[in-house]
Amino acid sequence: MNSNPVIQMLGRPLRLGVIGGAPGSFIGGIHRMAARMDGRYDLVCGVLSSDPEKAVRVGQEMGFAPDRLYDRVEQMLDTEAAREDGLDAVAVMTPHNGHFPYSMAALERGFHVICDKPMTNTLEDARALHARVIETGKVFCLTHNYTGYPLIRQARAMVQQGMLGDIRMVQVEYVQGGRADESKDDFTGPRSWKYDSRVSGPSLVMGDIGTHAHNMLRFVTGLEVASLSARLGKVVQSRPVDDWAGALLEMSNGAPGSFWITQAAAGVENSLGFRISGSRGTLEWNQEIPQRLLFLPLNSAPRILTPNGPEILPLAARVSRIVKGHPEGFPEAFANLYSDAAEAMAAHISGKEADPLALHFPTSADGLKGVEFVQAAVESSQKGGEWTAL
Repeated sequence: MNSNPVIQMLGRPLRLGVIGGAPGSFIGGIHRMAARMDGRYDLVCGVLSSDPEKAVRVGQEMGFAPDRLYDRVEQMLDTEAAREDGLDAVAVMTPHNGHFPYSMAALERGFHVICDKPMTNTLEDARALHARVIETGKVFCLTHNYTGYPLIRQARAMVQQGMLGDIRMVQVEYVQGGRADESKDDFTGPRSWKYDSRVSGPSLVMGDIGTHAHNMLRFVTGLEVASLSARLGKVVQSRPVDDWAGALLEMSNGAPGSFWITQAAAGVENSLGFRISGSRGTLEWNQEIPQRLLFLPLNSAPRILTPNGPEILPLAARVSRIVKGHPEGFPEAFANLYSDAAEAMAAHISGKEADPLALHFPTSADGLKGVEFVQAAVESSQKGGEWTAL
């Protein structure tokens, strides 16, 4: 991450505008930090709030130029599209129901897009957005940021190189405890939209973290979920949205799998993890100790792989930011996606070639697969766990 291919290709950073993520928003701050970390973007404008007065005030506080203070998203997109020094890209970090219309509007005006997950709330919208990405040829990066960790790239490369052999069994889980205490449910404050399915989508837990677990499984194994038997529900009965889900999976190569997610496991922090077993060995990883990947080869001693260890592969070495022995960080994983997407955008704008190692970030195709997975899980659960094909 020391060189800056964007500057080399364009002679300047990419001009970025943001939609959503006003100060006080956790994910908005992470997006902005990630965009700035490697000097590949200039954050030049944004509409960070749906309240026009607040949007302008926040823009002033963030130091946007007076002629780049906007109170509405459409105003920003139209004005920037007409400027000679207009935006190159737009980052969308609104509540879930804003992802589709704002991403579509940005693509229609010629901008590249970085979008938070889930890509959309409905399968119809996901298909339409993916089709528009294909039609425009623009870069679309979906911020499943956990794919930015070096050892997740290492696991992907090991599977691609056949080091696990044929994938035989898979297990993925994402367990959080943030909604274990129902007395902290926020039905009227800034995050009350989470409890409104018109905004958060057909299943809150699936949209919030289920899409991450599903994407992680696909990213590492290279396999798709062919069918599933799912149950979705709530362990805290007083809330109107799902807070847990479980499923049996059949992968595209016939391998069986299991999937478990919840936001209501008391005391648990942010435990995303997987176990992937092949004919030649097993890989295990957990996001709470992301700098360690456990490799259990058949008929050989277990090995703990680290981002700067001797067995690191190029795909992982590219995104390693730390000195040996130090822990990886959540913001840095986010920044890896932003930096990879920036290189792809700069190559598109300049007509040059991006480093192939920069092209492993999640795209609209992954977003579509995620929404398909959510839809199938909802349908399966509504039918009592009936096996449902994707």
